[in-house]
Amino acid sequence: MIDNNHFPRTGFVRLSQILAPGGPIPVSKSTWWQGVKDGRFPRPQKLGPRTTVWKVEDIRALFEGQAGE
Repeated sequence: MIDNNHFPRTGFVRLSQILAPGGPIPVSKSTWWQGVKDGRFPRPQKLGPRTTVWKVEDIRALFEGQAGE
């Protein structure tokens, strides 16, 4: 069961906040990036040359949708 009480409701999150063990999605970085490329996972936004983020709403939709399956 995913504990979404500690996951933000709005804003942006970094990859370390998304992937387990600190985040709700239990996949490796390479699997995540392949999923982004394939369209299985949401596309990121670039805030700067070394800063990549995802919208919290997109990530919540991903793991809340999985919990309902």
